[in-house]
Amino acid sequence: MDRLPARKLVEQKQKLDSDIVAIKVGDRIVDLHTPVPADTTFTIVRATDKEGLAVIRHSTAHVMADAVQKLFPGTKVTIGPAIEDGFYYDFDKPGGGFTEEDLAKIERTMLDVIGKDTPFRREAVTREQALSMFEKMGETFKVEIIRSIPEGEEISLYKHGTPPDAKDAKDEWVDVCEGPHVPSTGFLRAVKLTSVAGAYWRGDERNPMLQRIYGTAFPSKEALEEHLRLLEEAKLRDHRKLGKELDLFMFDPIAPAMPFFLPKGAHIYNSLVGYVRSLYAVHGYEEVITPQAFDPKLFRTSGHLGNYNENMYRLWTEDLLEEAGPAPTKGLQEDAFGLKPMNCPSHCIIFGARRRSYRELPWRVADFGRLHRYERGGVVHGLSRVRTFCQDDGHIFCTREQVASEIEKFIKLLYGVYKAFAFESIDIKLALRPDKRIGTDADWDMSETALREGLERAGLPFEILKGEGAFYGPKIEFHVLDALKRSWQLGTIQYDPNLPDRFELSYVGEDGKEHRPVMLHRAVLGSLERFMSVYIEHSGGNFPTWIAPIQAIVLTVSDKSEAYGRSVVDRLRAAGLRIDADFSGDKLGAKIRAARMHRAPYMLIVGPKDAEANTVSVRSRDKGELGAIPFEAFVKTLTEESVPPR
Repeated sequence: MDRLPARKLVEQKQKLDSDIVAIKVGDRIVDLHTPVPADTTFTIVRATDKEGLAVIRHSTAHVMADAVQKLFPGTKVTIGPAIEDGFYYDFDKPGGGFTEEDLAKIERTMLDVIGKDTPFRREAVTREQALSMFEKMGETFKVEIIRSIPEGEEISLYKHGTPPDAKDAKDEWVDVCEGPHVPSTGFLRAVKLTSVAGAYWRGDERNPMLQRIYGTAFPSKEALEEHLRLLEEAKLRDHRKLGKELDLFMFDPIAPAMPFFLPKGAHIYNSLVGYVRSLYAVHGYEEVITPQAFDPKLFRTSGHLGNYNENMYRLWTEDLLEEAGPAPTKGLQEDAFGLKPMNCPSHCIIFGARRRSYRELPWRVADFGRLHRYERGGVVHGLSRVRTFCQDDGHIFCTREQVASEIEKFIKLLYGVYKAFAFESIDIKLALRPDKRIGTDADWDMSETALREGLERAGLPFEILKGEGAFYGPKIEFHVLDALKRSWQLGTIQYDPNLPDRFELSYVGEDGKEHRPVMLHRAVLGSLERFMSVYIEHSGGNFPTWIAPIQAIVLTVSDKSEAYGRSVVDRLRAAGLRIDADFSGDKLGAKIRAARMHRAPYMLIVGPKDAEANTVSVRSRDKGELGAIPFEAFVKTLTEESVPPR
């Protein structure tokens, strides 16, 4: 079969527009430099498409690496992928890290490279040619990357920096890379370097520490400017910053990456649990409470030991240490209890504790138990990645025939919850089998088909994520778009035929015989800690009345109104409302400024006229001045707004 560059194929079949950066062949993005069969069926990828944006960003990473090596000779390069909001490249730089001034110089040099509009060139080479080239260049990390490429897999180089009519390649920069890349550097119209951080080579703390430069790129300057505006807004909304300002939570080195929830944060946390718990009664879930620590045989049965042990906390007692003898490490590995990282094994224990009938299925069980997972120090981040957390965790034990309808019901529950928290845009992704997994291929075929059917039955579009499933089964992920247009994965439902098999679970069917149930793992909010981090930033700390830790703050105009102000506070609290007050001698303007910092939905300003008329002068955080309102009418309004949405 004849092969020709994708560019030629596009030229033959339609006009090669200036914003076409690649083509899509099946699930693969192929740049215009790459040869493809002449009869290939394809779709166009433009610079403004999601896939096109990734091509632009990956190409920009190459230009950044080129600029770094021009400015800092002796710097070695590693990898430079496109990521969700931009790109990065990791460098081994002699003499230490990069400064803010360095980033500015690198960015200017990048613009010079881009301005020359030189083409990207792709060249297929042998493993020996690639190794020889990068060994001579002293690029030890690239040599390691090349050696890790499987035998028989094509190795390609990408080069840029040489004009088409140049006689030599003195300014050419080269990287071993599978692509794809834009046709030329001139396609990179809007770039910005954003930050620098440390990163271990291949993410392993035993390897050398590298310098990682982050940046972003867009098809236009207007799109870049909007992105930078959102970044600045994100800094103001950072949940770690707002958590401190609003007195929600704290961290202490005494419990690394394990949050302390302060009274206001604990209120929000408990409100989330209470809200989800109230929905369970409607949707047919039964709640259980399960232990924190288990004999290791539970995790051997479930498959966590061997597949997840590096993320588990292990426990031992003094008597176990004594029994372990002179070689305690091996003994503790075999006998030490484990803190549960997941609730699913304990729910299997409950299901299997007695004989079950098909009439009990589906059995929907929920658990708000605390979980512990050892996350490496380099990945923990505020509330969004912690070592102890709680999920709105649930499992559905059902027959195979019930799977599609259970998925449909779960999606209905999930969409209702997300609407309550003002998450309007939801993307669904189906994550398929990973390389490291348990179960047979037949089980995985059946599981993946069942999830597809559930989504199709619900009439929802979805994206396929190959290799992203859990080790025990495929999963559906629900990604929400927040107020700053960032995507977050929150809810999930996972199909698991493996745990019921490992725990030998069964139910008696209509035929009187034993049958194996299916287990669906599901969560709506996911980790409550992580959900709080997302929601704090989504709302900017402006929580709706029903979940706000302080619903209204009473401010007195002067000392003369303090008695009435206190009576307002007492009566509102007696109505079950969450009220704070400022009866200090400060001027009213100062009180109002201080009250704004709490972001309460309402400020109630009371003076002599309010005392005479039994009113409160109301300032709404979201609607502005509402004027004087009779006290009982305001109580009614606040009470109605205190009810969680359905």
